[in-house]
Amino acid sequence: MGESDRNIHGVLFDLDGVLYVDSQPIRGAVEAVARIKAGGRLCRFVTNTSTQSLATLERKLRTLGFPVEQGEIISAPQAALRYLRTTGLRAHLLLEDDVAADFAGIPQAPLEDADALVLGDTRVVWTHDCLDRMFNAIMRGARLIAVHKNRFWQTEGGLRMDIGGLVAALEYCAGVRALVMGKPSADFFDVALRDMELPPEQAAIVGDDIEADIGGGQSAGLLGILVRTGKFRPSHLETSPVRPDRLIDSVADLPGLLDRFR
Repeated sequence: MGESDRNIHGVLFDLDGVLYVDSQPIRGAVEAVARIKAGGRLCRFVTNTSTQSLATLERKLRTLGFPVEQGEIISAPQAALRYLRTTGLRAHLLLEDDVAADFAGIPQAPLEDADALVLGDTRVVWTHDCLDRMFNAIMRGARLIAVHKNRFWQTEGGLRMDIGGLVAALEYCAGVRALVMGKPSADFFDVALRDMELPPEQAAIVGDDIEADIGGGQSAGLLGILVRTGKFRPSHLETSPVRPDRLIDSVADLPGLLDRFR
């Protein structure tokens, strides 16, 4: 199927950097989402953010004015939660309290006795002592589950290093490969597609991360639409082997673009 032959019936929106940055919505983003929904397209809001529970994410989006329901949000921590429910592993959660509350029904254990370490965005891991304890737990056989492996993200104050570097360090030192739950995992995109009951060729991913959003989505068969907001940098686009299917200035331009894919 050629790109021009696609009928896009579902859109996956990355959150931070695409719809908002910190607490500020991208100009025109609220109106764009509302227009796309009003046009009958299914929408899912997909994020690697691992500091906020589903309830908190929904509250933030609705406070910013986005027409969203909790059931439309698919986060990387929820993918980790689904995995733990199927395995029965005793987990040690390296997560912020808000998102850790979503894991209340999961068997948990101290770091040194856990079967799996669930690593997300939390300040507690950014110390040599914590990393060393995690390394030793992995060397004793604990599974390393990374909520995501992002390199950096955009804030109102500029770019900030993300936990991907810590995941890579633990993988290198322990000689293991982490189970990465969020984007660009094909399983993560498959969850969203199954939730919308759409084949990949009828869906698009809109993101600001050329590798995790666009590369991951394209590998899963989706149309990849890159925005020039958030963490987007021209230099990253130039050096990346990933080529977006479409490049737009911001999500505000998305409704007009999607009108070409009917």
